Amino acid sequence: MSREKALVDAAWVEASRDNPKVVLVEVGEDVSAYDKGHIPGAVRLDWKSELQDPIIRDFVNSEQFEKLLSGKGIANDDTVVLYGGNNNWFAAYAYWYFNLYGHADVRLLDGGRKKWELEGRELTAEISPRTATSYTAKEPRTDLRAFREEVVAAIGEKALVDVRSPDEFSGKLLAPAHLPQEQSQRAGHIPTAKNIPWAKTANEDGTFRSNDELTKLYGEAGVDLSRDIIAYCRIGERSAHTWFALHELLDLPSVKNYDGSWTEYGSLVGVLIEKGA
Repeated sequence: MSREKALVDAAWVEASRDNPKVVLVEVGEDVSAYDKGHIPGAVRLDWKSELQDPIIRDFVNSEQFEKLLSGKGIANDDTVVLYGGNNNWFAAYAYWYFNLYGHADVRLLDGGRKKWELEGRELTAEISPRTATSYTAKEPRTDLRAFREEVVAAIGEKALVDVRSPDEFSGKLLAPAHLPQEQSQRAGHIPTAKNIPWAKTANEDGTFRSNDELTKLYGEAGVDLSRDIIAYCRIGERSAHTWFALHELLDLPSVKNYDGSWTEYGSLVGVLIEKGA
């Protein structure tokens, strides 16, 4: 992938407004933001209630994903443009998710809601439902997702990138400061992991930093970009944003997102954990 293929800007979205094969999808941490105002024509995806299995901790399966996208009016040959708030935090997670199920053409609106609003562009509360489709999902890709056994084996062998805050990485906190301090049983980080908080990949306006800046960011933190890379956070959404920067923008061939992340790893019995910076 390349920056030109993975990202679109607001002008591109405006120019594509009347194209029925371009589908705007808002995916935000705050799902209520859509009701207050969204880009005209956009549909909403709720990352928690629609993309997660209601019983087990996992994604919806292929059949459920097909039903979801069919109901949203998304076809296999549509260009899906994802956006959201907070530097496209959950939009990047959905982008990884769409890639996992093999959607052919999916992009991110660079800067998401923040840049759209900074430029004074139109938002509407009007909902424009799309005609239902018959979406067909592919088998989940195994080259984009890491599981716990691979992560444990990767210690000292692959480049592990912890994208949480420094306080989470050091073991001071179990979760971001604004969230309940729960879920994982132990605090700290996976041994040999480097800490590069996910939001460092973004500019003040929410757009991604240049490829040169991204390469420098990871290089100065000690990440060997020539190695296989596994990114993780607490539940896999922040690390999906970093996966996007590494795999889609820098076009690195072997980058996986460990969506089990610290919620899983920090509760495993007998695995190695480090604390401190």
